Amino acid sequence: MKEILREIGMIARALDSISNIEFKEYDLTKGQYLYLVRICENPGIIQEKLAEMIKVDRTTAARAIQKLEMNGFIEKKDDEHNKKIKKLFPTEKGKHVFPFIKRENDHSNRVALAGFSEQEAETVFHFLQRMRKNIEIDWEYVKKGNKRNY
Repeated sequence: MKEILREIGMIARALDSISNIEFKEYDLTKGQYLYLVRICENPGIIQEKLAEMIKVDRTTAARAIQKLEMNGFIEKKDDEHNKKIKKLFPTEKGKHVFPFIKRENDHSNRVALAGFSEQEAETVFHFLQRMRKNIEIDWEYVKKGNKRNY
């Protein structure tokens, strides 16, 4: 069997490393840009939904969100109906950085898909979505404290 997940991991780590270097000038480090993008795309999202979207545990999400808030990229606002719920919104600073992050993402997509036909790119996208959905089953299972059977 081909080492597909190893290849995906190398791609993900390389892109994450590039992003962390390029976004350093904006004081965004260690993947914080992932959170900021999702908050800009989904203003008012709650922390649990954001963690689920990015596929991290709540503690990891809480740390990143706290740093983004401390650095003025996002703000938390109370929900109108339930004061226990905090909704996340980008600040003006966060909205200002978002287009740069989006441009970097679009550029990385173009670089990654160079030489692919539109049909090939679409096929890769659908295969990766299927793989993610398969993995999400195990992720949910393990997240609840269970152990996978190898």
